[in-house]
Amino acid sequence: MSKFFGPSQLSDAPFFRGLFNDTRWSWLWLIARVYVGYQWINGALHKLTDPAWMKTGEAIQGYWMHAVSMPEAPAKPPIYFAWYRDLLQSLLDSNAQVVFGKLVSVGEFLIGLALIAGVFVGTAAFFGGLLNMSFLLAGSLSAGPVMLAIEILLMVAWKIAGHLGGNYFVHKYFGTFWQPGPLLKRKA
Repeated sequence: MSKFFGPSQLSDAPFFRGLFNDTRWSWLWLIARVYVGYQWINGALHKLTDPAWMKTGEAIQGYWMHAVSMPEAPAKPPIYFAWYRDLLQSLLDSNAQVVFGKLVSVGEFLIGLALIAGVFVGTAAFFGGLLNMSFLLAGSLSAGPVMLAIEILLMVAWKIAGHLGGNYFVHKYFGTFWQPGPLLKRKA
């Protein structure tokens, strides 16, 4: 039985191995991450100075209220999944908009900043994708699907996506959690 479920001997196609592992492709990931990072910062800038986002949370409360609304038939509600509607309704019921208004605003800015600087690209792309997925589940489209697709690719290319940025130094000197660099290796 173990011969059917044992380790696989398959390897990636050479093109994809290069695209996601070879630093010669890092210029492509630089373009992708700066584009997505700019979109996040651009979306965050007005929120950071708007009291409806940063103080009262009224902006996100209005967004959630629209998302959970149930129009009369034959119109369809903005949210397809009932579990997500229930989640947003519970956030509304608990007045979480004050906290989430700040979280979304600051989160969008930090995601954009990290992507443009090329620092912790995989992590920033993950949280950007999570935020995009939240918007998509709430019924918003705009640039969300394209940004989500690019963020998924950035997560896959995390090793080289920040090579032309801060990750070059992070990986060179600090390494990763599972492979420490020279500054984090224990001295014998």
